[in-house]
Amino acid sequence: MKVVLGRVVGAHGVGGEVRVRVLGDGPENLLVARRVALADPRRGRDDPAAQIHEIEGGRTGRQGEVRLRLAGIADRDAAEALAGRLVVVEAAGLPALPPGEFYCYELIGCRVETTSGRALGRVVEVWDAGGRDLLVVEDEAGTRRLLPTARELMPEVDPGAGRIAVVDLPGLLEPAEAGPRTRGPGSEA
Repeated sequence: MKVVLGRVVGAHGVGGEVRVRVLGDGPENLLVARRVALADPRRGRDDPAAQIHEIEGGRTGRQGEVRLRLAGIADRDAAEALAGRLVVVEAAGLPALPPGEFYCYELIGCRVETTSGRALGRVVEVWDAGGRDLLVVEDEAGTRRLLPTARELMPEVDPGAGRIAVVDLPGLLEPAEAGPRTRGPGSEA
């Protein structure tokens, strides 16, 4: 499985480094990766024409960004030409997480129900809401709910079984207001 870890937002300096906006779980995964695919966002993470690049170096940059030096990208113009590309890695290459922690992509597709068994739908996206991620849960009728990923609200998370149980607090399970759809971190995952 392929996982989107970021999006190229531009060049840094004149030597060909790219600035990557980190999506989802933080910069660590990009900083330890050895190879990335740069995919056309219209085709998504499975873009068959994605450019594969070895990573020659990486470091943190501005808030929420990393700077990567990629093999074959030697100047600012080449780096700028990559702006907008999705930065994709193979999920198998991601480091294992401690028990009880999960990557955003692992939650996509999980069925969500209350601890009393009421079905709410499936996770279709994970949005970065600043301090806490939000699960976008959609039911069969297309109704969406936004659920914060707080441990106290999600007592059971089992991506292997494809199931998440949430507490039924007043107001928590109300449908999301209709409005413009935005893409969030992990939405390509």
